[in-house]
Amino acid sequence: MSFLTNLSAAYAKRRAYQKTVYELKSLPLDTALDLDLYAGDAERIAARAVYGR
Repeated sequence: MSFLTNLSAAYAKRRAYQKTVYELKSLPLDTALDLDLYAGDAERIAARAVYGR
């Protein structure tokens, strides 16, 4: 892959990570509780979903 392709892929993943964190943190409390999600874990959950780690 070329440098620009790698850069573009990294940017897309970063944007997906940021959007996922935002969405998880903005869930209503009752929905988050139903899904067993804690807003403090949003970064960890998003990293696992986007980056696979």
